[in-house]
Amino acid sequence: MIVLQQYTALGQFNWVSVIMFFLFVFITLGITWWASKKTKTSSEFYAAGRSISGFQNGLALAGDYMSAASFLGIAGMVATKGYDGLIYSIGFLVGWPLIMFLIAEPLRNLGKYTFADVVAYRLKQVPVRVASSVGSLLTITFYLIAQMVGAGNLIKTLFGIPYEWAVFIVGAVMTCYVLFGGMLATTWVQIIKAVLLLGGASVLVVLTLSYFSYNPIKLFNQAGELYSADVLLPGKFVSNPLDALSLGIALMLGTAGLPHILMRFYTVPDACEARKSVFVATGFIGYFYILTFIIGFGAMVLVGQDVISGKTGVVGDKGGNMAALLLAEYTGGKFFLGFIAAVAFATILAVVAGLTLSGASTLSHDLYVNVIKKGKSDERSEVVVAKRATLMLSILAILLAYIFKKQNVAFMVGLAFAIAASANFPALVLSIFWRKFNTTSACLSISVGALSAVVFIFLSPTVWVEVLGNKAAVFPLKNPAIVSLSLSLFTAVFFSLVKKEPHAESKFDEQKICTYLGIGAQ
Repeated sequence: MIVLQQYTALGQFNWVSVIMFFLFVFITLGITWWASKKTKTSSEFYAAGRSISGFQNGLALAGDYMSAASFLGIAGMVATKGYDGLIYSIGFLVGWPLIMFLIAEPLRNLGKYTFADVVAYRLKQVPVRVASSVGSLLTITFYLIAQMVGAGNLIKTLFGIPYEWAVFIVGAVMTCYVLFGGMLATTWVQIIKAVLLLGGASVLVVLTLSYFSYNPIKLFNQAGELYSADVLLPGKFVSNPLDALSLGIALMLGTAGLPHILMRFYTVPDACEARKSVFVATGFIGYFYILTFIIGFGAMVLVGQDVISGKTGVVGDKGGNMAALLLAEYTGGKFFLGFIAAVAFATILAVVAGLTLSGASTLSHDLYVNVIKKGKSDERSEVVVAKRATLMLSILAILLAYIFKKQNVAFMVGLAFAIAASANFPALVLSIFWRKFNTTSACLSISVGALSAVVFIFLSPTVWVEVLGNKAAVFPLKNPAIVSLSLSLFTAVFFSLVKKEPHAESKFDEQKICTYLGIGAQ
């Protein structure tokens, strides 16, 4: 029998949430103060002096990747749509083995602070870095807007404070993390957040399974009895096979093209630790997505889809984003709800800090140092520019969160992954593994991938119909990655074959030695 909650503390001021949130902020600001004493050079600001171990970086990678959208969004999708919610869990996860076996070692050996270092290793620096920066900044901006707007709405619902104040608090705290502590502070914030999130989600799953004799099969069987066997079968949410394939491509290859994820590989001392960090991250992330699947079905059975979607008048939303929080309140009461709510807030803080640092490194290292100054810049001025870029990005993120306050931001997350998959991933992989890849093909493939992803998302059902209210979409797929990635790859291959660049080809062997042996690695 399904149990519907007639009352919830969601949307009301919760002392437990506030106390735990400020405890998290107090501890992490203390870490930031400690990190600021150790952050003087550009290497320390961007890469924590390459002093992070593989295990620590793996946990930080997991913390950087396990966003509130993953925790709340996937659990809610499973709770409202059933089995099809698993496509997001699998899609987010399967990109990590690709990173471990294909990208981690070359990235660490060839790069310095950003993935543009790798793409530009044997190509012309200025045009490639400008194009790479455009792809990076577009990805970061859309991802950052989604996180900030999500933060405002989440905190408004959880703590009962105005949206504007919630966005300002998130922006101010994450600015402190990055501005004063750099990568070292951001790393430890992400580690703490990962431990809290994994611990909280584990407890939530144990409490949920206690209602089913700790047997997940009983949980799934009851879900099938209450909502028919359709919730245990694919096709209820993603029914178009081409759409499912395109979404899977975006999530898998987009993961391997996210700038704030790739930047973390420069914090470890060598390629061996880089591979180890991906192995550790994959384990933690895989475990986390198993938990979200059980949490989603637990909320479906114990809380009920009508409550989760807000149909009964209880706090909820159509997308089901409050499913995990409602389940936490049902299984553990107000105290546990307060803890999970504070963890969700901490999750957002850690992710936006990582995004902001990645954006600042792109502006300062790629554009200021290597484009404007032609590689001739001292450590002190580079760090100053990086901190100014951090402040600028923080203000921009807050302003954009205000502007997009009432907009559906789901398409921004999809757009971020579509751009990362279409623009960043092909250029990164081809620059490492294909001798004929050249400056022209790199710049054009990044531009075509980014532009086509933006245009097709705008014309897709997600925006053209759901946001703009038109009757039919111009572009039929909800996620354009399968088309935009194909266009990007075609552009890269075509211009690599029709236009030769002898200098880039001659440096390929030198790059290969560095890729495999790490000779000359920073």
